[in-house]
Amino acid sequence: MQLRTLTPEDASVFQELRLQGLREAPTAFASSYEEECDTPLAAVASRLVADVSGAVFGAFNESTLVGITGGRREEHNKLAHKAFIWGVHVAPTFRKLGIGRQLVSQALDYAFATLGVRQVNLGVNKSNLQAIALYETLGFKTFGVEEDFLLVDGVLHDEVLMVCLREET
Repeated sequence: MQLRTLTPEDASVFQELRLQGLREAPTAFASSYEEECDTPLAAVASRLVADVSGAVFGAFNESTLVGITGGRREEHNKLAHKAFIWGVHVAPTFRKLGIGRQLVSQALDYAFATLGVRQVNLGVNKSNLQAIALYETLGFKTFGVEEDFLLVDGVLHDEVLMVCLREET
């Protein structure tokens, strides 16, 4: 398994895997398949440019992209000590192999070492117990629950808000 920062050249495979995740797990993402399916590839490519505020990471099995996540610093100056992890998705046939753990670990390392933030936040559907357990093993702690965060097909879903603080040295 190869993990690396995605580049604009990965736009097509990123978009394919992202749309797969949005279709298969609509309650795992704030965005929807319908909102992203017609996004031009040039716009997707522009989102894959790593810069001083964020990057998108991918896990490849040989040449096939099988997992993705992103990390981004908060935009406002008063919030710039924080980053967030978004869009964690692993293709169903590659789950339970530690790929999600590797991707989130890479995003955490990037946020703390490269972005220099003090804390990393994420949100996860309250019903996704496996993801919550994974995040806890990586040092995330729950700091709240936003009730009725998502409305998908007429059903409301709560989101668990989690934070991982940089270890002080």
